Amino acid sequence: MGYLERLESYKEDMIRTLGESVSKPSVNSDQIKSAEGELMPYGRGVHDALIHMLETGEEMGFSALNADNYAGHIEFAPARHDKSSGYFGIIGHLDVVPAGTGWDGDPFVMTEEGGFLYGRGVSDDKGPVVAALYALKALKDEGMEPKLPVRIVLGLDEESGSSSAEYYTENNGHPAMGFTPDADFPLVNGELGILSFDLAQKFSSKPAKEELRLTKLEAGVAFNAVPEKARAVISGDKANFDEIADKVKAYAEDSGQAIVSKRQGSSLVIEATGKAAHGAHPDLGLNAASIMFDFLGGIGFANDELNEFIAFYNEHIGYDLHGERLGCDFEDETSGSLILNVGLVSINEEIATVSIGVRYPVSCSDELVIGGVQQVLKDTSVGIVTRMNMDPIHMDTDDELPSALLAAYRDVTGDEKSESMVISGGTYAKCFKNILAFGGQFPNDENTMHQANEKLSIDSFMKMAQIYAKAVYTLCFE
Repeated sequence: MGYLERLESYKEDMIRTLGESVSKPSVNSDQIKSAEGELMPYGRGVHDALIHMLETGEEMGFSALNADNYAGHIEFAPARHDKSSGYFGIIGHLDVVPAGTGWDGDPFVMTEEGGFLYGRGVSDDKGPVVAALYALKALKDEGMEPKLPVRIVLGLDEESGSSSAEYYTENNGHPAMGFTPDADFPLVNGELGILSFDLAQKFSSKPAKEELRLTKLEAGVAFNAVPEKARAVISGDKANFDEIADKVKAYAEDSGQAIVSKRQGSSLVIEATGKAAHGAHPDLGLNAASIMFDFLGGIGFANDELNEFIAFYNEHIGYDLHGERLGCDFEDETSGSLILNVGLVSINEEIATVSIGVRYPVSCSDELVIGGVQQVLKDTSVGIVTRMNMDPIHMDTDDELPSALLAAYRDVTGDEKSESMVISGGTYAKCFKNILAFGGQFPNDENTMHQANEKLSIDSFMKMAQIYAKAVYTLCFE
C-alpha cells in the first residue's frame, strides 16, 4: 500500500479528529489564567484546540512543542539531521472567527450531511490542518523518513492578528520553505503588499457656536473594510437646517444614493448608507464615507479649513478604488492594479482623519506608494502617517517550491487548466518567510469560510490530504 492509498483508510479517523477540533470553540478572546496559574494568551477555547491537536500528533508518534501557549508545532523529523538546514513548514491556524447567526445547528458540533461536513472551522483552517497531519501520518506509516524536519505549525490568532506567528518565529525561526493551507488551490504564488496610513489635518480655528459647523463625522469599523454607514452631525446656524435637509432629499433623488437627514436636539444628523465589503475587494461594496463627502462638498461650513479638507477628499479620493487621483495608481502585469479603500473617517472640530488601506502590486513598495501620495499632499495642509505595512510576496512558478506544489496538485486532481494566482488578501505567508499559500479551497467548491453553515466536502477533505502528502513527499523525501 502506498502513502496515497493509505490515506483512504484514515477517512473515518480524519473525520473524527476534525470533529473533535471543531468542538473546541476557538474564537480568540482575552487572555486568562487557569486555576494553576497557566497563561492562556488567547482564551480557553483556543488553548483547548491547541492542546487537542498537539496530543493528537503525539498519539500518532510525532514530537510536539507547545510554545508557551502562544503557538505550537507537530514535527516529523529524521533520526539524524543537520539543524542548519532548517525545517519544512506547514503553517496553519486553529483559531476561528465568531460563529455569528444563521446556522442550522450548533456551529461547534460538526455534522455530516450529503457528503459535506458542517461546523465552524471545517474549511478555515482546521480541516486543512487535519488533512496535513494525516498526510504526514501516511508517510510515516509507510516507514519513510524525511530529509529535514517537517513541522505543522499551529498559529492561534490568525483571524485577529499576528502575535502568535511573531512569537513562534522569534523563538523557533522561519522555515527553509513550506506552505500555508489557508487559501486557494492550485497555488497562490503572490500576495499584494498591504499598507495602511492616515491622512489627517488639524484645524487651527474654531467657528462660533452660532455658525454652521460640522461637529462630528464618523464612518467605518476598520481600515480593511468598506464602510456601510457614515453619520454626520451639523450644529450651529439652525436657519440653514431646512435648506440642508432639502438638499439631502434632492441629492438622494438625483444620485440614487441612500442618504437621509433628521433633527436631533439642537443638531441636524445626516446618515448615508452604502454597502459593506472586505477592503481587499472594495469594488464589491459602496463606500458610505464617499457618499457623505460628496454630499458635504455642496455645503459651505463656517470653517474654511474643513471645507478645504472635504474638497481635497472629493478631488483626490472620491469613489476611486485604485488611487488614480492620489498619486499611487501603480500596477504591473503580474498582480494588476493597486487597490485602495477608505476604511475609517473621523472628523471633529479639532481634526479630520481618514484611514486608508492599500493593497499594492508585487513589483511595488510601500515607499513608492507613500512617495506618490506625498507628492499630492505637498501643497496642502493634509499630513500622512503610516500605520502598518506588510511587504508583497511573489515567487516565479518555475522556482523549486511553487513548481513542486503545482505539480502535486495537478498529479492528484488531473486539473491542468487552473493556474497559480496573485491575491489581494494576506495569509501566513506574510508572517513566515519562504512559504506560499496552497489550498485548501478548490477552484469549483463553494467558499463558505466565515459564513454560517461553513462546510467542507468530504471528497475535497480527502483530496487535499493526498495533495499535501504528495507535495511533502516530493520536497522532503525524494
